[in-house]
Parts: sequence; structure tokens; C-alpha cells
Amino acid sequence: MKGKELKSQFSQLKTKRQNWESHWQEVADYCLPRRADVTTTRSRGDKRTERIFDGTALHALELLSSSLHGMLTNAATPWFSMRFKDEDVSGQEENKEWLESCTDVMYMALDRSNFQQEVHELYTDMVAFGTGCMMIEDDEKDFIRFSTRHIKEIYIQENNKGVVDTIHRELKMTARGAYQQFGDKLPKRIMKIAQTSPHDDVTIYHCVKPNDDLNPYKMDNKSMEYSSLYYDEDGTVINISGFNEFPFVVPRWLKSSNEVYGRSPSMTALADIKMINKMAETTIKAAQKMVDPPLLVPDDSFVLPVRTQPGGLNFYRSGSRDTITPLNIGANTPLGLNIEEQRRTAIKQAYYIDQLLMSQNIQMTATEVMQRNEEKMRLLAPVLGRLQSEMLQPLINRTFNILLRKGILPPAPEQLQGQTIDIEYVSPLARSQKQGDVQAILRTLEIITPMSQMSPVMDFIDSDKMVSHLAKVLGVPSKVIRSVDEVQAIRQQRQAAQQQAAQQQQDMQMAEAGGKVAPLVKELQRG
Repeated sequence: MKGKELKSQFSQLKTKRQNWESHWQEVADYCLPRRADVTTTRSRGDKRTERIFDGTALHALELLSSSLHGMLTNAATPWFSMRFKDEDVSGQEENKEWLESCTDVMYMALDRSNFQQEVHELYTDMVAFGTGCMMIEDDEKDFIRFSTRHIKEIYIQENNKGVVDTIHRELKMTARGAYQQFGDKLPKRIMKIAQTSPHDDVTIYHCVKPNDDLNPYKMDNKSMEYSSLYYDEDGTVINISGFNEFPFVVPRWLKSSNEVYGRSPSMTALADIKMINKMAETTIKAAQKMVDPPLLVPDDSFVLPVRTQPGGLNFYRSGSRDTITPLNIGANTPLGLNIEEQRRTAIKQAYYIDQLLMSQNIQMTATEVMQRNEEKMRLLAPVLGRLQSEMLQPLINRTFNILLRKGILPPAPEQLQGQTIDIEYVSPLARSQKQGDVQAILRTLEIITPMSQMSPVMDFIDSDKMVSHLAKVLGVPSKVIRSVDEVQAIRQQRQAAQQQAAQQQQDMQMAEAGGKVAPLVKELQRG
């Protein structure tokens, strides 16, 4: 595509996004001040909390984003695994070992990269603005490099399936950085800036979209599934390349069917957030007037100015009865504090704080704790489904393919050619969604165990499949679970040992019986 066509597409996307920008700026002003530069240009390092008089929204946003990070992509616990779609192929030990080796390599690459810090920024953007964007690139040193992009930088477009497949970016970078990335491909205007003022910012545009000229018979970077084009303000194309997979993950918190960008808990609670900040400002003013009230001073009895500091001396006319008295403003501070607390509760509910944090000093049984966790996960189920489809699945696919092309993954067995690999999510949040199965199994065993003394109802339960399913739901590491062949071998050994013990017992009984019969035979022979 020509640079002018790309510039025209960018202008259309920019026009469609204008209404969102003021909304994002307002959310950032009250909830995420460090990113409050969507429509407002701010100097680096300046203060950004002038409008904030109550920090409830700031703390709630950080708590929800950190909780999502800990429950979905925690570095301390496994959060995904892989299996083959074909159950017969997946059940073979060699194939299972290869998948586990690939999974271990992927975890190693993610831990080695900057994934953890960047994904937390992604969760923060999503909770604040409803839309997040993270770019996934291959890296020569760390295998993979992640970078979460600011919401003001990206302009997105969906395909007919509602999947984001086109992104335009408006990048601000120094002229020196642009020269380091593109070299002599830069236009003469930017080259001149790089030579004279290398630390000045320049604007460069980037477009990633499906490749209209896809040629499966070519192997160059211009014939990949997605095109990558850099161009400048004048529409001059700087660089053309491509990606085998879409290099961005763009999760949305919740999304209307006729909108492209997502909506967030911060947008839901914005009215309460603005109200409590205004109320807190008013309450502070009222408290100041009560602590340091205005003074009523006679106009002709005192020598001004009135000194209110400790130890201050105020001179008045001798013989005058006039005094300085405070003005009673009649403020009802407890009422204001009660209303503020109601707004704080509403904000915390919008951010699921009452579900994420258990109440203190409340004694509960283990069953009650499990039920509360299950209820918490049910509330987050809609968000989890969208995050899995729009963030985790493309992220894992992109990571797997980058490592595969680099030759870092172990070579696959020949019988796996053409087999489909499915992703299985085993994060604490995903496992908690399946806790209902555990509860159902335990409840069933609790009911039918007394019945087994009267009738063989246990024949309905396949104990092997039940243990396998429980281990899978609870996330038991596969390293501590024996394979089917090992279990069969152990059972055969146990059965052989039992048969041998039974044979020995029978031989002893026969020998003992023979010892008792022998004297009787001798007596009969003598008679």
C-alpha cells in the first residue's frame, strides 16, 4: 500500500476514536495519573494528582490489576499447559514428555524476558481504560521481548469475526532512536533532524494489518501473513516487513457489540469516583473551618491585623467589651463522612474488592472458604473468558511459534506431524472455576459411602478416572503422578505377590493337614 492510503486509513481511525479520548483522559486523571496524558500534554516528571482528594480508586485499581496478575499469569505457579487435541496421541508417554519439555522451555523464555513487568502494565491499562495492548517481538538476547503500549498510541480495527487484526500506531521517538532503528531508510527531513538535533522527538507511524499480497510460495518477510509498514507524517513509506502471526495482543475488559474499544470498571465507577473526590474536597474545607474558623472582629475596638498564631498579642481599646469570637458555620461533618463511606463502598464493589479480599476477624470453616472462593471466581468468569481468547491464547501461540522458528524447542517426534495442540489454562483463577467438580465428587462420595454397606453402589464409580480428573482439576504436577503403564505394573506385581502368598498359605495348610493325618494312617496299618 502507498503511504497516502495508510495515512488516509489512520485519519479515519483517529476520527472514530475521538470520543474515547476525552473519556480515557478523565479516567486517567482520577484513577491512573501516571498515564494521564491522553489528550493533555504534560511535561515529564510533573505532578499529576492535583484533582485527587481521595485515593480509593487508585488503590482499588492497583489491587484489581495485581490480583489478575497473581491469579492468571503468576510467575511462581504454572498458568498454562499444552495437550494434543487427539486423545490417543495425547495419551502416549513420548508425546506427553515432548509437550512438557516444550512447556518448560516456554516458561524459561518468559521468565528470562521482561514479560512479568509488562503484563502487569497491560492489566493496569485494561482495568483503567478497558483496552490494553502489548507487542510481542523476537529478541536476539532474551528470545522474546514484550512492550505494553500506551492507549493514546494505538488505533485498532476488528475483522468480521470481532477479532482485532489491524493496528495503527502514532509513535514519538527521538531522531537518534529513529536513525538507530531504520538507518538510511529515513526521509531526508528526519535525517537532517538526527544530525542537527538528535534528541528532538519526531513522529513516525506504524501499521500492522493482514497482508493483501500474501504469497505462500515466497519466504521473504514481505510475504508473511501480516504486513508491517512504517511511514512518516508526509506519507513516505520508511520500511516494509511482516509477521507470521499478529504481533499484538489487545484484550478488552468488556465490550459492546457495536464498539471496538472496551469498557472498564473505572468507567463504571467514574461517577462515584468524581463525586467522592468533590465530597472529600468539601469535607476538608469544612474541617478546616471547624479547626481554624473565621473570626468575628469589631470594626473599631481592635488594632489590626488580628494575630491568630500561638502567643499572638491582639490590642483592643481600654474599656471596650467587644471580643473576638469564632464564626459557627454549623457543619455536619459526620453526615459527610457517612456519605463518603457509601461512595467508597460502591467504588470497591465496582472493582470487586469485597470479593478479592476476605473480611478480617471472621471465623470460617474450610468448606465456607472454598465456597467463597468459588463465588469470587464465578463473578470474574466473563472477564476470564475474554482474557483467555483475546490475550492468553494469542500470547502463548506467538511465544510458541517464535521459539519454534528459533530452534529452541526440542525436536518433535515424526508421528506428531500435523497434530493440533490445544492450550489448557491451569492458573489459580482457571482452576477455581472448576472447583464445582471437586465439590460434586466429594458430595457424591459422602452420600453413597454409607449405602455401599447395603448394596454394591461403588461399582458405578470408576476410581481411576476419578483420581485422574481430581488431579487435573486441582493442578497436581504431572511429575508426581504415575503413568497408566506404571500403575498397571504395580497392580500386576501386587496381584502376583498376593497369589504367591495365597499359594504359600494353601501349602502350609495342606502340610499341616498332612501332619495330622499321618499318625492316623499308621494306627490303621497296625490294626
